[in-house]
Amino acid sequence: MADWRVVGHEWAVSFLMAGLRHGRTRHAYLITGSQNIGKRTLAHSLAAALNCTHEDPAQRPCWQCRSCKWVLSGNHPDLIYAANDPTTGAIRIEAAREVMRQLALKPFIARYRVAIFDEFDRAAPRTQDALLKTVEEPPPHAVILLIAQRSEHILPTIRSRCQVLPLRPVPTERVRQLLIERGASDEQATLIARLSSGRVGWALQALEQPEVLEDRANILNLLSEAVRGNRLTRFNIAETISAEASKDRDALRYLLEMWQTYWRDVLLYTHDAPVKPCNTDRLVEIQQWAQRIPRKAAFEALQATRRTLYQTLETNANVRLALEALMLAYPRY
Repeated sequence: MADWRVVGHEWAVSFLMAGLRHGRTRHAYLITGSQNIGKRTLAHSLAAALNCTHEDPAQRPCWQCRSCKWVLSGNHPDLIYAANDPTTGAIRIEAAREVMRQLALKPFIARYRVAIFDEFDRAAPRTQDALLKTVEEPPPHAVILLIAQRSEHILPTIRSRCQVLPLRPVPTERVRQLLIERGASDEQATLIARLSSGRVGWALQALEQPEVLEDRANILNLLSEAVRGNRLTRFNIAETISAEASKDRDALRYLLEMWQTYWRDVLLYTHDAPVKPCNTDRLVEIQQWAQRIPRKAAFEALQATRRTLYQTLETNANVRLALEALMLAYPRY
C-alpha cells in the first residue's frame, strides 16, 4: 500500500484510495478539522496521488516519481495555491478568481490541475461564491481541495457540491506512540500527546521545535500572573494580549485553548476525578489551585474562557473588552 504520510486518519486515506482505484475521483473535496490535525498533509498527499506516475495505482503516491517530488517541493506546475492575505489570513476574491482562471486551463504535464484553498472558512461569502460556477460545472481535468477548520462557515452551495472529509482528533495513545517512534522519551511523549488534543501536527512541532513548549510555558505563566494579580495587572495583561491578537488571531486562539486545558485540569482535581490531566509537568501548581480555588469558581473560569474563545473568534466582539471581562471573571488565588 502507498504511504500517504497521514497519521490517525486511515479511514480517509482508505476512502480516497478506493475512489482513485475505481476511477471515482470527485471534482471537489472539503477537508475539515482543528488546526494542525493533518488537513494539509492529507490534501497534499491526495494531490500527489492524483498525478503520481507509478504504474501500480495502489502505490500512489510513490514519492519517488518526478510528479511526487514536485509536490513535495511545492513546485508542481499543475498544483495551484490560492494566496491568503498576509494580514487577515483570508483569501481575497481576486486571488480566488485567478485560481479559477488557471484551473480552467489544461494541465501542463499531469492528469489533473489541482487547486488548494487553505483556511477557506475564513473567506468572505463573496469570495466563496467566486468558486461556485467552477464547482457546479468543473472542467474534466480539475480538482479543487478546500481546507477549513469548520464547514459551518462555508456556503451551503459550495459545501453540498464537495466530498466532505471531517478529520477527528487522533487518540492520545496513537500520538504518544508516534512521538516515541520519532525519538521522544516516554515522559516527553506522554506530556506532548496529552497537550496535543489529538493534533498530530502540533505534537510533531512540539517535539521538533523546543520553542513550541516554551511558548506554552509563557502562556501558562501569564495565566498564573493574572490569577494572582490585582485588577490593574489583569487589565494590563488583557491589553497586551489584545494587541498581539490584532496581528495574529491564531495566537489568541492558541492562548485561550491552552488556558482552557489548564482550568480543565484544575476542575478535575477539585472533583478528585480519575481522568489524568493534560498539563502533567505542572501538577504541583494545579493541585495548589484546586485546594485554594472553590470548585464552582474553577468551573465558571473554564466556562468564561470558552465563552471568550467563541466571542473573539466567531463574532465581531471587541477583543480587548472581551478579555477584560474574562479577567474579571477569573477567581483570585
